[in-house]
Amino acid sequence: MIDSALFGRFSPPDGFAGKCRELYALLIEANAVTNLTRIDSEAGFAVKHVLDSLYILDFFPFLTADAEKISLADVGCGAGFPSLVLALCRPELKITAIDSTGKKIAFVRLAAERLGLANLTAVQGRTREMACRPEWKGRFDVITARAVGAAPLIVVDAEKMLKPSGRFILYKTPNQAAAELPELKKLKPARPWRQTAGFQLPDDSGDRCFLYF
Repeated sequence: MIDSALFGRFSPPDGFAGKCRELYALLIEANAVTNLTRIDSEAGFAVKHVLDSLYILDFFPFLTADAEKISLADVGCGAGFPSLVLALCRPELKITAIDSTGKKIAFVRLAAERLGLANLTAVQGRTREMACRPEWKGRFDVITARAVGAAPLIVVDAEKMLKPSGRFILYKTPNQAAAELPELKKLKPARPWRQTAGFQLPDDSGDRCFLYF
């Protein structure tokens, strides 16, 4: 169930759990028409979408401390995770959700409108193409990606969209991180890529970590 106690460690704003229940209802309704997610239970949604999205706040507290100064792009956002959840939990963040699939972006826009998320903009596009346009170059402090592809490809496609002091934070499993971290370190320009400690989602829902610089 979507219970506020599950998310308490992240200090969400009042009404966060209720908004997540609204988001779940919207997702299930849309999923009946468009394949957005394989998760079809409220408990699975709470852990595998909401809680999983929020763990970034544990490992990178600057996203809370400096939220009002941060512009964040969620590339390959799919049905809006982590972008919708982070926009709900940290309304000071300025979030741009990006995906090349029109039906997924249409859902993210609908959800943002229904949930009153003035801090989230949904954009249909491919990062490789967007990164070549002047209006997107050097625009973001943080770029995230979750369950969307291999880290080296994401970085090559989207790096020009980062500010000079910006950083990538990529959601990964430990096995994915172990395979992809050596390849990231080969990219030019060289970056001090690191892997966070691993953590386990409740109910044996999977192991996770982050790759970042």
